[in-house]
Amino acid sequence: MLRLKHTVSSGLLPIFRLRMDIARAGLSHNYWTSVGHGSSSSIRGFHTSIPKLHGHVHKAKPGEELHVTFITKDGKQIEVEAAAGDNLMDIAQAHGLDVEGACGGSCACSTCHMIVDPEFYDDIPEPSDDENDMLDLAFGLTETSRLGCQIHMTPELDGVRIALPAMTRNLQIKDFN
Repeated sequence: MLRLKHTVSSGLLPIFRLRMDIARAGLSHNYWTSVGHGSSSSIRGFHTSIPKLHGHVHKAKPGEELHVTFITKDGKQIEVEAAAGDNLMDIAQAHGLDVEGACGGSCACSTCHMIVDPEFYDDIPEPSDDENDMLDLAFGLTETSRLGCQIHMTPELDGVRIALPAMTRNLQIKDFN
């Protein structure tokens, strides 16, 4: 175990001394074995990995691009390309559209509420009970309303038109007694 001696005269808090000791040691193998119990089994490896970010969309392979037209609340039409499997919330956010997605796509809010063109509505799988419960909280609910996080692009949806509602409602309970 690493033990640091802290004296008032050093003027450094133990955590800063630890960082200095690590910096001086250069994270060498000898340093890590010397601070452990002396055996190789006490060596701890440190590593990092690239996290998978929420909202990650894939680039479609050439010739497999799907198209989505988003209609913003001010009536502007924005056509974007998408890959099969990506959900509409992530696609919209990746293209800078104003879609909140407060729950990160876990179907626990209604801030990614979108209105699907009736021509394409029947090509989308039926909403789950959880999605229907969240849609009940959505502002401006229509017959073709869905949560963008629950609609995954398929070849059948190529060319789909999606209207973004004028506003969303994000209900949160701050204090619960």
